[in-house]
Amino acid sequence: MAAPEPRSPTPVSRVLRLCLHALLLGLLALAAGRALADAAPRAGWVAAACALFAAVYAAGVRAPVVHRSPRAGTLWLAGLGAAWAGLLAVSPDGLWIAFPLYFLELHLLRLRWGVAAVAATACAAIAGFLAHSAAATPGAFLGPLLGGAVAVATVLGYQALYRESERRRELIEELIATRAELAAAERGAGILAERERLAREIHDTLAQGLSSIQLLLRAAERALAEEPPGAPPQDARAARGAPAAAGPGEGRAAALVHIGRAREAAQENLAEARRFVRALTPPDLEHGSLAAALERLCSGVPGPRVRFSLSGAPRVLPTPYEVALLRIAQSALANVVRHARAGRAEITLTFMDTSVTLDVVDDGRGFEPSSAASGGGGFGLPAMRSRAETLGGLFTVESDPGQGTAVAVTLPLPAEALR
Repeated sequence: MAAPEPRSPTPVSRVLRLCLHALLLGLLALAAGRALADAAPRAGWVAAACALFAAVYAAGVRAPVVHRSPRAGTLWLAGLGAAWAGLLAVSPDGLWIAFPLYFLELHLLRLRWGVAAVAATACAAIAGFLAHSAAATPGAFLGPLLGGAVAVATVLGYQALYRESERRRELIEELIATRAELAAAERGAGILAERERLAREIHDTLAQGLSSIQLLLRAAERALAEEPPGAPPQDARAARGAPAAAGPGEGRAAALVHIGRAREAAQENLAEARRFVRALTPPDLEHGSLAAALERLCSGVPGPRVRFSLSGAPRVLPTPYEVALLRIAQSALANVVRHARAGRAEITLTFMDTSVTLDVVDDGRGFEPSSAASGGGGFGLPAMRSRAETLGGLFTVESDPGQGTAVAVTLPLPAEALR
């Protein structure tokens, strides 16, 4: 398993390294400068020892292997320790080099070995001071020991802060990734919701309109098929004084009526398609009430006789409620026309104190609701149920084979409609 790539140093760590370099070089310059300025007997040795220490230190800083390999770092610290021991032997000022050495040992070695190295360095500093001083003072012991303790505490605190910073960085990355996943999930949910909405709209309007057009054109085709070839139109027979009773020519007139109604249905579907593009209110609701739209819907259904009735005091409903009730009525009537083989149907819109109910009842052949609920039906019933439940309503279907079908949806009135 490959070792993880080291993270690039942060601005704080770079500043700390520069401060450590400056401190160490400053202390070496101070030791060499004092020895040369005081003309100490071993001033040359002190300057040479400082230069040697600086050379070993610079070589380790410029060698990348020291920071990547624990073994190389340990060897570099051993070389620094040997050079420092030589400086400590010829100058008491070498004692101060112990403080930057503390931080290097704690940085390059594992914690327990780093603490042991700090303790050994403190003991060496005390021994060097005692070797150059005739009298032992408490400061000779307290200075290196307190310096080592402060270095350990500082490094431990920095490591704790660094670990906390890493945990926060990982948490922020997880939050960013989670937010991106949530955004993608929301986009996906929005796409699915829009697809479902379009599927319901197309099923309840365009599909039903195309079905009506198909039925009307089929009726026109049957009427034309019943017309004898070469039969004069009814208005020509009337001009010749022929009676206007049922006979040749009436098939063409009936076909023209069916074709005209098919053209009207096509125009309405075109308006609905344009509304989809603009995401507007259904044309039937733009210039009238829901009751008027339902009444027009009943009058334009090909096939069975459909009656509309209104019960209760009408109230102004929000547009989503009116759209849902109109679409459910359209879908239910489409099922009546295509599947029920009904002779009569009735739509009832009932306004109550806290709810509004839409009932669509027919006398057709009926069906088994359980088979539709288990997936045997088409898209119509699930779409109607989804529309009702989206607004917090209740959707029910009652039917038996040969007994007709009753579809009912009850929507609770919103607060603004109760005022």
